[in-house]
Order: sequence, then structure tokens, then C-alpha cells
Amino acid sequence: MNGPIDIHYDPEGDLLEILFKESPSDGYSEEIEPGVFIHRSEEDNEIYGIGIISFRKRPQVLKEILNRVNVDLPLDIIGR
Repeated sequence: MNGPIDIHYDPEGDLLEILFKESPSDGYSEEIEPGVFIHRSEEDNEIYGIGIISFRKRPQVLKEILNRVNVDLPLDIIGR
């Protein structure tokens, strides 16, 4: 996935949202495990983002999800 990546973390809601490209108008979200969402385009079913609720409690899930959806981010996120 090329182009800018938008990463947003809401500390109050403990929600991490990563968008690999602009959200399509026909997008939908699929909960692949409790609190972990993959955002897809309805037109071509392509993944355009992910969301993780309660991210601070389980930062390792980010790497697992990125591997599962075959996305490589140019950064290291380490849980503390």
C-alpha cells in the first residue's frame, strides 16, 4: 500500500485507527476479533484501514493484524 498513512490514537477512548488510504464513501467495517476492525471498500473489498479498541492493553495485536492482512508499516510500535 503506497501513499500517506494516517495514524490516529484517541487516548481517552483508547482507540487506534490506521488508514492506509482515504476512506471510500462505500466503506464498511468487519470485526475480525473482539474490538479489532478491518475497514474495507464495498466496491472492491480492498482493505483501507484498521481500528483497535483498548489498544494500550494489547499493543501486540497491531503487529498480528498487520501480518494477517499483509500490510507492512514503515515503523515499529512497541507496547510499554
